Amino acid sequence: MTRIAIVAPSARLRASLAAALRASPEFEVVGVAASDSNVPTSVDVVLVAHAGDDSGLRIQPTRNDAIVRPVLTNREREILALLADGLANKQIAARLGISKNTVKTHIELLFDKLAVSTRAEAVATGVRRGLLLL
Repeated sequence: MTRIAIVAPSARLRASLAAALRASPEFEVVGVAASDSNVPTSVDVVLVAHAGDDSGLRIQPTRNDAIVRPVLTNREREILALLADGLANKQIAARLGISKNTVKTHIELLFDKLAVSTRAEAVATGVRRGLLLL
């Protein structure tokens, strides 16, 4: 369960966001405030909403730099799935119609985003974070 604090300028916006998030069993709303100075330190994610701003919503990590799920490209997701299938770089390249060097580059970027150093760690982390279904 992800512990979330909501920061928004209007009480109406805060209440709407809190109601929407509380409807999901994946989230626990632990704080609702007008400014981030009133946010509990024990949250996983701080949701900052700006009413009337074209930039929409943005999610910020908490003050203690909690891990936020990395955003993988579609190609990185494909490669992660093929790593989970046990394919070697040459096989991945043939399957996707790209070069072995391109596969290596995608894997390096994937490892950086997941903060891992091996293929097995990448797969395990992908499963644990919900990025990969086995």
